[in-house]
Amino acid sequence: QVQLVESGGGLVQAGDSLTLSCVASKGAQGADSRYMGWFRQAPGKEREFVANIKLRDGEEFYAESVKGRFTITRDSTKNTVYLQMHSLKPEDTAIYYCAGRISATQTTRESAYSYWGQGTQVTVSS
Repeated sequence: QVQLVESGGGLVQAGDSLTLSCVASKGAQGADSRYMGWFRQAPGKEREFVANIKLRDGEEFYAESVKGRFTITRDSTKNTVYLQMHSLKPEDTAIYYCAGRISATQTTRESAYSYWGQGTQVTVSS
């Protein structure tokens, strides 16, 4: 059973930084997942893509809304993917979800990700 567990969320002020972590059971970053991504869902809105990373070579892809402020990285030795968030804005407030994708093709489509964590809340006050 693949499990993804997010952590690192919290309440911060606008302009602050925060780093989220997603720890995967061995299967998620081994034979199964080729891509790991972060999505977020703000109150009253649909879940949206934030960033993803190809586990083999670290190739990254970002949503325009976070490009230049967020950085996604991975540590294969720890089966962990990180989302470093800088210059946070109130509109970044959301539940952030970690997701895993089996295919090696890059996509931002939520439905293309097979594995999901329970989410971690990020709240940015103005």
